Amino acid sequence: MSAEGIWLGRDWPARWENPAICGQLVASGVANLPEPTQTVSFRCIYLIHLFFLVFKGVGAVAKRSAALELAILGVLAQTPQHGYELRKRLISVLGLFSTISYGALYPTLKSLVERGLLVEQDEIGTGKYPKRTRITYALTEAGVAYFNDLVADSGPGAWDDDTFAVRMSLFGQTEVNTRIHILQGRRSRLEDRLANLQTNLSKGRERLDSYTLELQQHGLDALEREVRWLNELISREQNGGAATNGSPENVPGKK
Repeated sequence: MSAEGIWLGRDWPARWENPAICGQLVASGVANLPEPTQTVSFRCIYLIHLFFLVFKGVGAVAKRSAALELAILGVLAQTPQHGYELRKRLISVLGLFSTISYGALYPTLKSLVERGLLVEQDEIGTGKYPKRTRITYALTEAGVAYFNDLVADSGPGAWDDDTFAVRMSLFGQTEVNTRIHILQGRRSRLEDRLANLQTNLSKGRERLDSYTLELQQHGLDALEREVRWLNELISREQNGGAATNGSPENVPGKK
């Protein structure tokens, strides 16, 4: 591929993440420049490559942080809780995260408080430590409105890998049409992945060893199972067979 093709292709961000393609640009375009310019150009290319790697990592962290915020708001929309109870519910009851450190939970709670979405309330302890005061977190009016806006959103972010499980755990607080749209979006995304994997597997089958083929087939089977599951969920929602939660009266802040 020419240097111009690398610069101007539609998928140029993905290409810049690949150091081999960055090197290809050096070989195809920069190598013909005077040596001092080659050095400067290579450094620029290397910095661009690092930028995209960092940007990709920051984006993934931001998505996970947004998913954690949404899960916290969803739990607190049901009842105020202190940090220990909240963490326990996120891990054990909702099953959304394999583990959540207090180092991740409390900074997120602090951020939500500072943005006026949560309020801290002092609660007198009971049981073994009756005189100990605990901090309980509750949604403010602004927090309720913000949460309702989030659960009403059915755009592509709602069916991302990092967000879909959280969104589905909140379906009891989500309008039925929004639920259906999110499920359909998730299905469409997985169907695209399934088609790509099937194409790649059919083209490269002869070049793969038996273990790699088994791994590819396992991924294919998992995608097919999830698509079938989504089809069943969508059918139930459309036929009114799902749980009745999520009607306007069950959404926080709505009457």
